[in-house]
Amino acid sequence: MHPTRSRRFKVVAILFFACILVLASAWRRTDRGSSTERQPYVHQSPSVSPLPFTDVFITDPPPTSRGPSKQRDSTPKHVKEYKASLHLLIPNSEHDGHFCKTLLSSFLLNYPPPTITDYGKAPTGDGEDKAAHGRKIQGVYDFLSKDKKVRDEDLVLIIDGSDVWFQLPPEVLVKRYHNVIRDANQRLKQRYGTVVRQKPWEALSRRWVPTYVQTVMFASDKLCWPNPADSPACASLPPSTLPPDAYGPETDKDPDGFKNRPRFLNAGTIIGPVSDVRAVYERALEKVERGGGARGEQSVFAEILGEQEEQREAFRQTSRGRLQRWLEQYLSVLGTSSSTPVKSLVKETTAYPDHRYDRYEFSIGLDYTSSVVQTLTHSTSDVSFLTHNSTHPLPNDVLTARPPIPGPYEPTYLAASSLPPFSTNLDLEPGCFEKETWLTLPLATNTITHTIPALIHVNGDRSYLQEWWPKMWLQPYARALLRAYMRTPQPMLWGVKGRRQRTWDRRGGRGGVWTTKATWIGWDEICKGVEDEVFMDGKGVWMKEEGDGKIFNEWGTQITGEKDTPAGKNESTERGESLEKSEPAEKDSSTEEKET
Repeated sequence: MHPTRSRRFKVVAILFFACILVLASAWRRTDRGSSTERQPYVHQSPSVSPLPFTDVFITDPPPTSRGPSKQRDSTPKHVKEYKASLHLLIPNSEHDGHFCKTLLSSFLLNYPPPTITDYGKAPTGDGEDKAAHGRKIQGVYDFLSKDKKVRDEDLVLIIDGSDVWFQLPPEVLVKRYHNVIRDANQRLKQRYGTVVRQKPWEALSRRWVPTYVQTVMFASDKLCWPNPADSPACASLPPSTLPPDAYGPETDKDPDGFKNRPRFLNAGTIIGPVSDVRAVYERALEKVERGGGARGEQSVFAEILGEQEEQREAFRQTSRGRLQRWLEQYLSVLGTSSSTPVKSLVKETTAYPDHRYDRYEFSIGLDYTSSVVQTLTHSTSDVSFLTHNSTHPLPNDVLTARPPIPGPYEPTYLAASSLPPFSTNLDLEPGCFEKETWLTLPLATNTITHTIPALIHVNGDRSYLQEWWPKMWLQPYARALLRAYMRTPQPMLWGVKGRRQRTWDRRGGRGGVWTTKATWIGWDEICKGVEDEVFMDGKGVWMKEEGDGKIFNEWGTQITGEKDTPAGKNESTERGESLEKSEPAEKDSSTEEKET
């Protein structure tokens, strides 16, 4: 090619791509004039009221060392500016070894006592039990709607009861949740812009708010199931926030899913404000009832998210000008478009929902980086148990968290007779774990995203429930740690503003679960007979490990068991001596009268 033509071609190419960048920048800016004509439905949050007993902002976003950010936070007010409790909810009808592993890991990290919504309602055995699908969703919805101790602005964490393990303390989980929400809302504001919110009775109250926000977070998965591949649950979801080459050149091209970035909903974990989570469950209950109860929660929740994303994208595309739509088509041909497929027209009810079935916006998003919860379906190769040191640095939120190993043994907390007495055979020796920190314990770590998840959802291959349990940080001292947990009082929880409150849950309780009927069930009852599977130490039934033998406390005083008889004394002699010591000496009448 001639040198002049080559230079001319380069100049034209540079100018062309410069124009593309300018148009792309203009396309991403918000067209506020057109957004006021048709505004999407924005969920109104409940009023905020502080807790009466504490001034700790337990669920505030974590403070940063750089000071306040210059960029305005788009996180909804009812998510970040209230003083709230954390509720742990487990829809589970049976209690077995796997369920007790979940309970044990939550106890040792001082999570609030869980509430079991389906306790005692065993399934019929049919894998497609229609009543079980609706009952599980109905149980959660009823608890969030009717329990007087649950407020709209509280946080609720709902997990599967048979395959979720707790790895990090609740304060770390709450901070991670707020980080996910903050980052998601920044992306939503950048993509969908803002709209005008004006109260009808206040003419001067016009203010710009984000078009969409995220408050409810589900776990993410690598494959879409059981919904059809062309359904909104699978085809309308946005791409993952992980780098497009996270798994190398075959990222998102693996038909088996092992090298795909997680971007699909997993219903095994959900966290968010009670008011917003209740709305999601209300919508799910409607879908189950309309479908005859034959659909499970995984299919229903995935469909709700798919419909939400489809309507969001449809509204965005119809709100743009011709130039923006042309640029979108051009970028899609080049394979660089970030839009998601839309197969249905925008419904007018999306902007103004007059009927409960016509609502599509539920502020749902996913945990793409697995910082809150790590699912293991097609992801076991991504996770390794690592001890974090200079080679594998520990995140600051974990490094500054309360150590998982209890502190020195405190004898003043042994007044209650129901607490396990100290035993040199079963308990940790005083001071032997004082140097244990998060730096010395093996933690399940995602080597792709370099995150340490707060929760581990062992779904998929069930063999990992047995293979990975011995690798958890609490083994092989699970029994001793539970005994120490039972002895210690309710810990003071540090809020992010430096103040403390007594507990995450107003009801209190330690070492057991609540039912929806406000019934307390202790560990010794709900986990009786599964000690070998949970503790893996072969020491027998809880609180009866040493049978009728002798148990001594740390000062050498015998607490239980038959006491030794000194040599040269038989039982009758010892009994006689004790009787003699117990009988008072005879006193003459004069002495008795004087004393009287």
